[in-house]
Formats: sequence, C-alpha cells, structure tokens
Amino acid sequence: MKRLWFVTGILALATPLALAQTSAPISTWTSDAMHSEVDFSIRHLSISNVRGRFGNVAATLVWNQAQISRSTVTATIGTATVDTGVPARDADLKSANFFDVANFPTATFTSTRVVKNGSGLTVTGNLTLHGVTRPVVLEVEGPSGPVPGLKDHKPHCGFSATTTISRTAFGIGSKYPAAIVGDEVKLTIDLDVVKQ
Repeated sequence: MKRLWFVTGILALATPLALAQTSAPISTWTSDAMHSEVDFSIRHLSISNVRGRFGNVAATLVWNQAQISRSTVTATIGTATVDTGVPARDADLKSANFFDVANFPTATFTSTRVVKNGSGLTVTGNLTLHGVTRPVVLEVEGPSGPVPGLKDHKPHCGFSATTTISRTAFGIGSKYPAAIVGDEVKLTIDLDVVKQ
C-alpha cells in the first residue's frame, strides 16, 4: 500500500514537470474537436435542471511555462450545435427566442488574464454571445497529462473549466422570466488540447 502511495505521489509530481518539458518555454496547443465541448445547466420552472451541450469547439492555447500570466486562450463555439436531447426544444433554442443562430452562429472567448491558482488556473476573459460581450471568470482544473494521442502521437493535455453566467445579461430569452427559465446558466468547458 505504501508503495502505491509512493508511485501515485511520483506521478502527481511528474505531470507538471512533463508539461514543462513538453511545452517549454512557449508552445501552442489547439483543441481536439472530437473530445472538447461546452456543457450547460439551467433551471426550468424553478423545480428541475435542464442540461445540454455545444460541440464544434475550436480553442487555441498559447502556453508560456516560464510566465504563466502571459499565456492566452481563445475559443469559438458553434451555437447551432446546441443539443439538449429534445429536438423541439433545440429548435426553439436556435430560434430568435434564444440564441438566434441565423444571426449569431458562434460564441467567442478571448482571455485577458491567466493566473496560477493552486493546482489549477483562474482565467479571466471576454465572452461574446448573442452579439453581446461580457467579462467572465473561469475556474480551471489542469493541465493534466501530457499523454501521447492514440492516432496522432502528439502530446495531449486536458483542461476543465467552470463558470456561471446570466443569460439575460447576454440578451438571451429576455421575454422569459426567471421563474420559467432560470437566469443563471452553469457552464462546464472540457478541452482536450494538442501540441502543435
């Protein structure tokens, strides 16, 4: 048992060292579209949570191992990929009632500040959604890995970020009161990024 804990400890210490060796001093990583997505959760009628996801996430991370605060993140999310598992609801979400994907087919995020926070990161940036730009703060777990990709054999790392936004602050579903469609939307962003 002691040996298992020792090996686990060594692996935990080796992960950031491996990332440093793989990406030092500055490297560019892009998201693997097959293994990256944005999930959301919102209250319905104040009694239950509706969950869904967005695919088609294209993110780029410029990682500065020596000065993490100089790292940057940009991402584009296809709003037309919204999927809650109910086709009729998804069609309504894509309409002018909510995301209006005909006029606003993408959401974008651009970081303005990256700070080391314990074993993770705090990333501040501007989210543009439904034609409105607002600052958001992402609490990020990671990086994990790196590990070699099964097909491309390039280094892959993982990040998982969370934040909560106000849908009405972005002008989404403004005619629906919070008692029907909650105002707070919890977001979870999972990225598998590949070293370029």
